[in-house]
Amino acid sequence: MSTSTSAPAASTSKVHQPTWTPPVVELEEPVLKVWNSLTRSKVEFIPMRSRQVTWYNCGPTVYDASHMGHARNYVTQDVLRRIMRDYFGYDVHFVQNITDIEDKIIVRARQEHLLRELNASTTSLTPQLIADTREAWVFFFNKNIAKFLAPTDIPAQGQEEAAWDEVLAGKYQKEEAWRIELEAKEEKFSMYWKVLTVARASIKSAETSLSKGENSLEIAHQLIKGVSDPLSVILDKKHGHLLTAPSISRNLAAFWEDAFNKDMAALNVLPADTVTRVSEYVPEIVRFVEKIEERGFAYSDGDGSIYFDVAAFDGRKVNEDGTQEEWEHNYAKLAPWSKGNSRLIDEGEGESSSRSPSDFALWKSSKAGEPFWPSPWGQGRPGWHIECSVMASEVLGRQIDIHSGGIDLIFPHHDNEMAQSEAYHDCKQWVNYFFHTGHLHIEGLKMSKSLKNFITIEQALEKFTPRQLRLGFMLQTWNAKMDFKESAMQEAKGLEASFNNLFANIKARLLQAEAKPQDFDGKHYYDEEEKLLTKNLAQAQHAFRVALCNNFDTVGALQTLSELTGKANVYLQLKRPNLAPARTVAEWIGRMLRMFGLGEGESNEIGWGLKRQEGEGADRETILLPYLRALAAFRDEVRKLAIAKADPSETLALTDHIRDYELVELGVALDDQPDGHALVKLVPASTLIEARDSKIAAAALKASQSAALKEATRLKLVAKMEKLKIPASEMFKPPHVSEGTYSAWDERGLPTKDGEGVELSKSKVKKAGKDFEAQVKGNAEYEKWSLEQGVKNISLSK
Repeated sequence: MSTSTSAPAASTSKVHQPTWTPPVVELEEPVLKVWNSLTRSKVEFIPMRSRQVTWYNCGPTVYDASHMGHARNYVTQDVLRRIMRDYFGYDVHFVQNITDIEDKIIVRARQEHLLRELNASTTSLTPQLIADTREAWVFFFNKNIAKFLAPTDIPAQGQEEAAWDEVLAGKYQKEEAWRIELEAKEEKFSMYWKVLTVARASIKSAETSLSKGENSLEIAHQLIKGVSDPLSVILDKKHGHLLTAPSISRNLAAFWEDAFNKDMAALNVLPADTVTRVSEYVPEIVRFVEKIEERGFAYSDGDGSIYFDVAAFDGRKVNEDGTQEEWEHNYAKLAPWSKGNSRLIDEGEGESSSRSPSDFALWKSSKAGEPFWPSPWGQGRPGWHIECSVMASEVLGRQIDIHSGGIDLIFPHHDNEMAQSEAYHDCKQWVNYFFHTGHLHIEGLKMSKSLKNFITIEQALEKFTPRQLRLGFMLQTWNAKMDFKESAMQEAKGLEASFNNLFANIKARLLQAEAKPQDFDGKHYYDEEEKLLTKNLAQAQHAFRVALCNNFDTVGALQTLSELTGKANVYLQLKRPNLAPARTVAEWIGRMLRMFGLGEGESNEIGWGLKRQEGEGADRETILLPYLRALAAFRDEVRKLAIAKADPSETLALTDHIRDYELVELGVALDDQPDGHALVKLVPASTLIEARDSKIAAAALKASQSAALKEATRLKLVAKMEKLKIPASEMFKPPHVSEGTYSAWDERGLPTKDGEGVELSKSKVKKAGKDFEAQVKGNAEYEKWSLEQGVKNISLSK
């Protein structure tokens, strides 16, 4: 009989986990609030579709070089986009348009096309070419200058050139009040005058050449170039109506679009997720306008142009049948106070209707010399405002989260965009948040491309790095006016240098620790200093998030990073710091800076993590040889000093020289430490050179000031001694006093009578006696000083 062992019966009692207590929130998570131009206030950002954000940004009108106003706008939008995407974790679909159909593009393209044709057909300098340029000059003068002159200054027909040469040119130079009065009438007056001055000089030069029998193609082309602005205007007036091919304006736009993209890449601006061009969306624009017209919000002028009917739209009740909540359309939501502002409407570049100045063109009948596309209303082209509405709707749908652009676009462009989009979609709110970047001024003056007083991006990058420009923009509130000036950029450079210093210090410490590991001594080295730095990091991380939640406050965010950098540098001064918390701080600071687009790299990288620079990745010989040559040269000099049994100070001077010159040129910094071991840091050579040269300049200034002070002291002393060396017995006699001051003296040389023989008063005798005794002491002081100097006679020269 077999036996078996059965498992013990399961316990019938139930086992319960202890009650869990939810954490008590000690620090609230800040909420992202943004400045919304639709409310003129900061409001909570609420995307429509979870963390998916649709964003449309007004792109450039491509007909000329991009300037610093563009840089401020597009770099700022890039910073906001990166914060949304890489810090707050939103999935952003960023769409940006390229305006390649627009009046300025069409006119500029025609003019440049005609100038190219003239250049190509010209084979030599001829009397006819000179006559044509003179005609162009006179036309330009009458069109842009004559109408602003006083009646007495306007030359008779055919006398324009003579009046310019004999009177007007000199008057402009010499009579400032006259010039200022004209500039007050027309802000472009100085620009026009400069164009005519250059053109007139070119014509005279060509006339001189032709009179000497010089008529080469080169001279002809120089003439065309010098008179290019007036020539392009008159050529366009004569022949522009014949140029209607869309390819002419598209070629110009493509050239400047490519230049714009290169400028943006140089500034480390991310390319848009989707790029739209007006010329590629004309069929969609036609359908969009058709629907607006069908809804009763547009009308035809009878000549093939279609205009938006503001009066029909503004206040139109919607859903009047009562099936849904009733609401009404509103025009000019962004700037209702600007309704009917003729100046802003004219500056907005959208063609207005003759029926009402507020009504703007949705579709324009093409005039002679303009490209055209087919439509139900005849051959024409899109109005300026319609393009963004159509392209944003086509790509992002009937409602978008964010629309952005420069503050100058608020009215009428963006207000018109919203009106026509809400008319098309029959919706109450086409855009939920409008971000408008502030104007950029140059040293207090507003830039203007038309006035040609702007700084191009290419010019700015000759003076500042892309990172410095971005830091400069970020040190200003993104939606406020910014004054681009030298002092602001120096602040950006200083901030960059402080971050560079931290990254160099911590990387050098880490490399030093790897090369020379510490002996294990059983201590953890996580004491009060480490706890404080870790606490500082946590506080900074929260303050950083609070700043960015407060309308993308990059000023406050950078200030937080700067303060933490200072605390980390102080910590690194400890004799034996625990590098772990310092490394964590440096990694986080670098990660946040890269998040802003100030560099690129891995998440755990220390520093800016910039893209590979020219020369990196080269072979071992190319990399090492400059350093090895410096080391070999240093060794040679040390050997020479040793063989010559030179003074140790000469060797020390040699070590300072290689530190301050050869290694600096190679981007190596050596920091002397108390323990006698130099801390090796890799820093951009340009940064080290600038710091070294500044230090040398400061030392030279200090030395010159010290020498000047020493010389001034010496001269003062010599002047004093010149007075003290006068014998007391002679001090009241000429030439030490004016002739005739006194007429009698006693045996010591003290005066007893004035120049007229009158006895001196007791008070004057007493004062003279005191002065005499003082000079006797001075004589003794002078004799002592003379003996010390080893000279008998002292003059004012060294």
